[in-house]
Amino acid sequence: MPAVDRQDELTTAAPTATARTGRLRHLILAMLFVVTTINYADRSTLSIAGDSMQEDLHISSGELGVLFSAFSWSYLIAQIPGGWLLDRFGSKKVYGLAIFAWSVFTMLQGAIGFFAGAAIVLLFILRFAVGFAEAPSFPGNSRIVAAWFPTKERGFASALFNSAQYFATVAFAPLMGWLVTAMGWEHVFTVIGGVGVVLALVWTKVVYAPRSHPRIQKSELDHLSSGGALVDLDAPAAPQQPRAKEATADRRNLRHIGTLLKNRITLGVFVGQYFINTITWFFLTWFPVYLVQERGMSILEAGFVSSLPALCGFVGGVLGGWLSDRLARRGISLTAARKIPIVTGLLLSTSIIICNYVTASWLVVLIMSLAFFGKGLGALGWAVMSDVAPKRIAGLAGGVFNTFGAVAGIVTPLVIGWILDATGSFDLALAFVSACAAMAVVSYLVIVREIKRVELPEDGQALA
Repeated sequence: MPAVDRQDELTTAAPTATARTGRLRHLILAMLFVVTTINYADRSTLSIAGDSMQEDLHISSGELGVLFSAFSWSYLIAQIPGGWLLDRFGSKKVYGLAIFAWSVFTMLQGAIGFFAGAAIVLLFILRFAVGFAEAPSFPGNSRIVAAWFPTKERGFASALFNSAQYFATVAFAPLMGWLVTAMGWEHVFTVIGGVGVVLALVWTKVVYAPRSHPRIQKSELDHLSSGGALVDLDAPAAPQQPRAKEATADRRNLRHIGTLLKNRITLGVFVGQYFINTITWFFLTWFPVYLVQERGMSILEAGFVSSLPALCGFVGGVLGGWLSDRLARRGISLTAARKIPIVTGLLLSTSIIICNYVTASWLVVLIMSLAFFGKGLGALGWAVMSDVAPKRIAGLAGGVFNTFGAVAGIVTPLVIGWILDATGSFDLALAFVSACAAMAVVSYLVIVREIKRVELPEDGQALA
């Protein structure tokens, strides 16, 4: 059995009774879950409305693929700046503004029908804007979990906010399908965007850094600190610190992007995230279209059927985080505790290719559900990032990590759109997704070795 990680040895001295340690961190986690659910609902609006929009706006499959990818172009571009902003100004301010911005841009997509001649261009611009605004979301989630949760609670916490991407489909795909059928595709955007605007206001009243939260109990703060939580992650800089020193620190932090790309641990996690996100983006973009065009379902049926694999993904996501933390608490090394669910789940995801060889719709849904359950089980990348990201650049590291995932968000919709235009079938598309799941397994088994916190050259040294 692998030896217990030193990090785990240093973080075991923490109370276990929730009554003694407080529950405020669970409220913060619940807020992250709700926000991430809306985040992914906004991303998936186009996939549900896409078929109707193709007919009304005369959009080809290739053009729809470009529109699907518009989000990820800006999402990729803004990842590193978004991570830097989080480290510079804190999660509460940057993330809260991001929620409001992406929600407004989502609402505006409901009005593009009034500009028929330029609808495709306007839709591309607005999807691009949504991606830009959402860039700080997952690095922000990772920073907040790192600040609010001890190491041995972090796997479940990270898995829960990450599993919100599946819950978004469970909760909103049927609603969005009904909105398209009963009221028109425009209202998918206005309703989901409006919910986000309200949520942005709630965020300002709920989320704080641990030390500055008005309701934090000393017992809970001690529990977080002793368990390895980075409770001072968003601590304000000393007022007397000169701006020149702050600027020097910012430049040094940005220089460490190269360090992250050269480090075997972080590089392997980054590459793994690219391949894992290929599965995510197939389900977020082309899966409802697959059900309508390849399997002959109505849009309303596709909305409801899409929720079944998503529900399995949600269950798998929660189970993966719970299993990982349980293994760590039983003395298994952090490396093994993270890799066991990741590898097992992603191997299950490769089963998506079997859909090419079956005809019964119920069997297709069953296989898709198994594949998405596996993806949920193995999607512990953000938990791993909370474990390995250097403390001083946690947001920046999360931004680089999410940049790799955003590349998959660009490549996947485009590749599948081109495949459909060239072959008229989803067979090669499903083979592509299955191969990416297998490559994610290779990334974690071959490139990533020990999972431990990466130290920067200047860590522990005063800035000049």
